[in-house]
Amino acid sequence: MKVSLEWLAEYVDVALPAKELAHRLTMSGTEVGGIEERGNGWPGIIVAQIESIGPHPAADSLTLVGLGLRGETITVVSGATNLKVGDRVPFAPVGARLIDAQTGRPAAVGVAQIHGVTSRGVLCSERELGLSEAHEGVLILPSEAEVGLPLNTVLGDTILDLEVTPNRPDCLGMLGVAREVAAITEEPLNLPDLTYRETGSDINDDVQVEILAPDLCPRYSASVVHGVTVGPSPSWIQKRLMAADVRPINNIVDITNYVMLEYGQPLHAFDYETIQGRRIVVRRAAPGESFRTLDGTLRTLTPEMLVIADAKRPVALAGIMGGSETEVTELTKSVLLESANFSSGSIRQSCRALRLRTEASLRFDKGLPSANTIIALQRATKLLVEICGGKASRGLQDLFPAPREAVEFRLTPAELRRVLGIELTVTQIRDVLGGRLGFDCREDGDAILVRPPAHRSDIQILADLVEEVARLVGYDRIPTTTLAGHLPDHPPQPMRGLVERLSDVLVGAGLQEVMTYSLVGRQLLSKMVPTSDAGTPDGLRLANPMTPDQEILRMSLLPSLLECLASNLRQDEAGPCLFEIGQVYLPRHADLPQERQMLVIGMAGSRWQRQWNRATAQIDFYDLKGVVELLLDRLNLGETRFIQITDQRPFHPGRTTAVCSMGERLGVMGELHPTVARNCEIRVPVYLAEFDLEQLLSMAGEEFLRIEPPPRFPVVRRDLALVVPECVPVAELFEAIRQAGGPLLKQVELFDLFRGEELPPGQKSCGIGLVFRSPDHTLTDVEVAQVEACIVQQLQRQTGARLRG
Repeated sequence: MKVSLEWLAEYVDVALPAKELAHRLTMSGTEVGGIEERGNGWPGIIVAQIESIGPHPAADSLTLVGLGLRGETITVVSGATNLKVGDRVPFAPVGARLIDAQTGRPAAVGVAQIHGVTSRGVLCSERELGLSEAHEGVLILPSEAEVGLPLNTVLGDTILDLEVTPNRPDCLGMLGVAREVAAITEEPLNLPDLTYRETGSDINDDVQVEILAPDLCPRYSASVVHGVTVGPSPSWIQKRLMAADVRPINNIVDITNYVMLEYGQPLHAFDYETIQGRRIVVRRAAPGESFRTLDGTLRTLTPEMLVIADAKRPVALAGIMGGSETEVTELTKSVLLESANFSSGSIRQSCRALRLRTEASLRFDKGLPSANTIIALQRATKLLVEICGGKASRGLQDLFPAPREAVEFRLTPAELRRVLGIELTVTQIRDVLGGRLGFDCREDGDAILVRPPAHRSDIQILADLVEEVARLVGYDRIPTTTLAGHLPDHPPQPMRGLVERLSDVLVGAGLQEVMTYSLVGRQLLSKMVPTSDAGTPDGLRLANPMTPDQEILRMSLLPSLLECLASNLRQDEAGPCLFEIGQVYLPRHADLPQERQMLVIGMAGSRWQRQWNRATAQIDFYDLKGVVELLLDRLNLGETRFIQITDQRPFHPGRTTAVCSMGERLGVMGELHPTVARNCEIRVPVYLAEFDLEQLLSMAGEEFLRIEPPPRFPVVRRDLALVVPECVPVAELFEAIRQAGGPLLKQVELFDLFRGEELPPGQKSCGIGLVFRSPDHTLTDVEVAQVEACIVQQLQRQTGARLRG
C-alpha cells in the first residue's frame, strides 16, 4: 500500500518526520517497508507546455515538438504519440539527469542530432522519472501545472510503502492508515464530507437490484448520476493517483479508483445507458457462460463464479473486473455506480481459476466489512456530482439481506494482566480503545464493554482487543519474565522413531533417500498400467491444479520413485539405489482421504561402477532381498517369510513375493513389470519393495543393541545336497531345517542351486550349508550327526526332500 504523506495530511495532522512516523507505525503493527522521496531525483526537470507539433522531415515515426518556456521556445524530437497542443509535460533540458528507459540507469541529458534535427532535451515518460515502468508515451501533467516550475513542486511527495498484513484490510485505504496515525500520535481525525444534492430522478425508477446469491454477496449498493461530462480529472486527483502508482484515465474512472484508495472499498462505474432493462442481478454464472472483460479477453465462466448481470447478460465479474460492453467512454452521459461486498473465498477461487488479479480483487480477497459499501458509494457519488457536473438520483439502492449484529466484548484489567503482564485501569483501557481507536466503550463495574467499529472486521475474539491495547500502549512496556512452571512431558512419537530407524538402516546399506511431490499427473499414473485394458486407478483430483503433472493426490510412492530411477539411469551407468518414506492418500467415499505412511525401495542398473579388475554385474532380485532382510532384522521382527504372489501391480506376476511375519503381510517386493519399465523408458530390470509403516510399527520390536561375548568353542560345518520338488521354495526348506536343528544350529545358507537333465523331471538340487556350535563345549561328530539326521528326516517328512546320491 503506497501512502502519500501529502494526501494523508488531509485527514490527520502529520507533524512527525517521515522516518519517525514510519518507525512508530511499524512498532504499532503496521510495518513500513520503505520510504520514497519523490522529486529528489528530478533536479533541473521543469514543467513545459506544448506550443506546436510538426512532422519530422526525415522520419515518419518522429515529430518535432515546440515547447513554450516563459517566452522561450525549444524544439524537441519525440516519438510519443499521446501528445497534443496545449498539454503540460515534464521537460528535461540539457544537463538534467534521467533514468534511461532502455538501460534503467541514470544518465545525463545532452544535445542530440536525430536524423539531421537538433533536439535540446527530453520529454519524460513515467519510467524516465522513476514513477513506474510505463514508457509508451510522455507523462501528461495536470493542466493547472504552472509552466516553468520545477517538477518536484508539482509531483514531489513522500511515499510510505506499507506491508499490510492479511488481517488488516482497513489499512488498504488511506482513511484506515489515517486512523492508525491518529491513534499513535493522538491527533484528531478529519473525515471527508459525504453530503451532496440529490436533484435527479428517483433511484427506484432508474434501477432495480436483485441478489440471487446472498451467500456470495452479503450487500450490494448502487447510485445513479445523470448528465455527467467525461474528461480529465482535476490535478489534485491525478497527483494522488500517481502517488499510489495508479495511472489517471478519465474523471469517472479516476473517481472510482480514488475512493477505492481512500476507503479501501472497490467500486465500479457502468455506462448506465448500456444496462439493459434498468436491472442489476447478482447471480452465479451459468455453465459455459462467456463474458468479455475490460482487458478484451473472452472468458468462459463456471457456476462457482459470481457475476453482475443486467436483464439479459453478465456485465461484470463480481469484485474482479468489469465488462467491455458496459465500460465508461467519452460518450457516456449517465453512470451507474456499484459498491458491493463479496465473499472473499468466492473472489479468491474465481481469480485463481481465471488467472486474473486486480486491485479490487486484492482487497476483496482480504475480507472487507459490509459497512464500507454505503459510505464509499456516498463519497464517490459526491465527487461525481462536483467534478463531472452530474445530477444524482434521489436515494440509493442498498440491499443487505442478512445484517450482522455488532459483537460486544467484556474486557477486564485482570484479563490484560493475565495476558500481557501489565497493570492498566479501566479508565486507561477506555482511553486507548475508545479515545484513540474509536471503539464504542462503556464501563460496567470493574470491566469495560467494547464494540469494535464497523471498519475493524479483524476484531473477532477477546484476544484481538488485548492486542489492540498492547500495540497502542507499546510492546516495550510489556515486562520480560522467565517462563514459569515445568516443561510438558515429551509425547511419544513411535512413527517418527520408526522412520528414523528405517532411514538410518537404509542409508547405512548404501541407499539414497529421495523426496517427491505428493501430487502426480494422470500421464505418469497411466504408465503404471501393464495392459491397455487394466485402467488407471482414480485418485483424489485437485479442482484447480497448477499443472497437469501435479493434479492427483498420490495413492502410491512407486510412480514418483520410478520417475527418479529413470532420470538417474539416464545420467549414470551405476545403478541408483533409492528409497522414499512418505504419505499416500487413499480415497474414501464422502470423506477425506485415508493417509498412510509408506516406504518404497527401488534398485536397478549396474551393481558397481565399471572397474578394470572385476566384471560388470547387474543388480538383481537378491540384492533387494538382502536389503529387505537387513531392514527387517534391524527392526527385530523375528522370523519372516517370502511368499510368491501374482496379483500385485505394477510388479511382474511371476517374480513377486509378499513379505510376511507371524502370519501378517508387511509389504511386497519383486521385479517391475517389463511393460511398465518400457513405459517409463527404463531398459534394465527394476526391483522394487513397498511396505506399510503402520503394519511395520505394530510388529517391530524394541530398538536395542544386542551385545554377545565372542564364542569360546569352534563351529562345525556340514553340507547337505538335497533333491526336492521344483514347487518347494527354499524358504520352506530353511523353515524345516531350523525347526529340526534346535539350539545347536546357528546358521543356514544356500550355496548351490542346480537344475538339469541329470535330475528327474520336476526336481531341483539345493546345496545347503549348516553351521553348528555349542555355547558350553566343543561338539562331537556324534552330536552333530544326530542333529543332522533329525534335519534330514524333517525335510523328508515336510517337503519330500531326499539326499542326493
